Amino acid sequence: MRRNKGEWLQLAAFVFDLTAVAVSWATAYLLRFEFVVPAPFAKTGLGMIGLVLPAYGAMFWSFGLYRGLWLFASLPDLIRIIKAIAAGAALSLALVVVVHPVPSVPRSVLFMTPIFLLCIMGGARAAYRATKEFYRYGGLLAQGKPVLIVGAGGAAALLARELARSHEWRLVGFVDDDPVKQGRDLNGTQIVGPISELPRFAREQKADHVIVAIPSAPIERQKEVFALCIRNQIKAMVLPALTGLDEGKPFLSRIRSIDLEDLLRREAVSIDTPHVEALLRDQVILVTGAGGSIGSELCRQIAAFSPRRLVAFELSEFALYQLTEEFGESFPGLDLIALAGDVKDVPLLEDVMGRFSPTLVFHAAAYKHVPLMEEHNAWQAVRNNVLGTCCLAQVAVRFHVRRFVLISTDKAVNPTNVMGASKRLAEMVCQALQQGTGETVFETVRFGNVLGSDGSVVPKFQEQIARGGPLTVTHPEVTRYFMTIPEAAQLVLQASSMGQGGEIFMLDMGKPVKIVDLAQDLIRLYGFRDDQIKIVFTGLRPGEKLYEELLADDETTRPTPHPKLRIARAREVEAPWLAEVMPWLLQTSNLPDDLVREELRRWVPEYEPAPTHEAPSERRPQSLGLLPHDG
Repeated sequence: MRRNKGEWLQLAAFVFDLTAVAVSWATAYLLRFEFVVPAPFAKTGLGMIGLVLPAYGAMFWSFGLYRGLWLFASLPDLIRIIKAIAAGAALSLALVVVVHPVPSVPRSVLFMTPIFLLCIMGGARAAYRATKEFYRYGGLLAQGKPVLIVGAGGAAALLARELARSHEWRLVGFVDDDPVKQGRDLNGTQIVGPISELPRFAREQKADHVIVAIPSAPIERQKEVFALCIRNQIKAMVLPALTGLDEGKPFLSRIRSIDLEDLLRREAVSIDTPHVEALLRDQVILVTGAGGSIGSELCRQIAAFSPRRLVAFELSEFALYQLTEEFGESFPGLDLIALAGDVKDVPLLEDVMGRFSPTLVFHAAAYKHVPLMEEHNAWQAVRNNVLGTCCLAQVAVRFHVRRFVLISTDKAVNPTNVMGASKRLAEMVCQALQQGTGETVFETVRFGNVLGSDGSVVPKFQEQIARGGPLTVTHPEVTRYFMTIPEAAQLVLQASSMGQGGEIFMLDMGKPVKIVDLAQDLIRLYGFRDDQIKIVFTGLRPGEKLYEELLADDETTRPTPHPKLRIARAREVEAPWLAEVMPWLLQTSNLPDDLVREELRRWVPEYEPAPTHEAPSERRPQSLGLLPHDG
């Protein structure tokens, strides 16, 4: 039978170890007699080798020394070698005493042999591994891309062990801010210095990549490290949070490149799960705009709380199809009802409410693109955002829906555009309806821009980068609030579990971000330099603000039990007001934009159309701005 390569390697290793036994035995004799071995002892020593070799050989196989690979020899292998040698030495001593009861074999030889043997066997394996790693991972062949690890804690140590076995990467150093660790070695690789010196170390080691392995560090510190990498054209990857890292899955498979959300993200949202679960579990829930970015994420998070039925209402057939396909795989046990329809279609809404009897309604359907709604589509924005809200809310009241949640926007605060004014008017509709009903609880949740949402600036920038630029930014000073889609949806659910009726919740949006800095971050994240893809300023678009606001001037806020939610006390709206505005909303003819703006100013006193802005001249931004800057 032919032997495979593995069997031949095992046999070769076994022969090597037996040879090491013989060499150690002979060396012990030579040292014992100062290299002049008397003839009787030499004859006895040669004769006894026939007993010593089988004794050691049997122990080597018994302790499984040939199951591992020399390339990956480690401390457990060394311990196994020590045990096998000790057992072999004990067996050899026993055999020598039985065969030659008189001390014809010096006892010092029996004790020196295992010491020499351990040096030869352990040293040979260590030398083999070091040589192979030298040639395969960074020596003469310089295989593997050089990489630095940011951090020198437990996660970094575990990651370094995997990198040592990787053919793709070659670890060249750690950086860590702990002065006690600097200058010391971790898994045989030096901790070269502080994180602030990362760009210099990367240049010296010719490392274009770093892995940020500080998953337990505060979010702000991680963001500073990411920004440092981007500013210095270093490709940064990140090791995710420590949750689940002990499940036996490879670390390297979890490494991913950093993205824009890493630069903008905040501490994870913690929601009051029992209250939200009590609100949603075993309920029939209706979500309008269910195919949009916010609506679909609301559906996902609602589905996780096991509602009795989820009714997804969406105007876009394709978006509804995508949602049903996704949920068929992600939530196969969910009773999902997918309905195509318009929120202004009252007979359809009445049929839906009558058939399915929802207890909660999340109203996310809206036209939200500011410039598109500002010109030629102003009346459609009002009809969809205001009349649609009014129709849905009134039907919800008639069918005894317990809770109605309106998804609003920061653009409804002191609005300067038709979209923002229409959303403020929709808020006022809910305020008025709350005054006239004691059964349905109306709540409004305001938040700003959502990263990656349909029509948002980030997908647009990504498309422009894919075309080679330029990136178009309206104004060098324009700023916006941003949050992630999951964070927004989680806080909407949290707010919906807290409302008593008529509240306008506003989400903690964190710090505003300059759009020009967002554009520059994306350019660098995609690996381009500032001179390769330009940023062009085009001027503020119709209805666009330089700065978004979260509270109107005449509003005050009060805290809630949740640190990321506050309640805004807006101008009161009485129930009779709705009867006055309804005739205007119910007009069927398409109204010109100027007339729509004029009427909006009548119904929304805080609405002031934005003045026309001239486009500023093109200039290059000098810093990231998102995060603290060096110098």
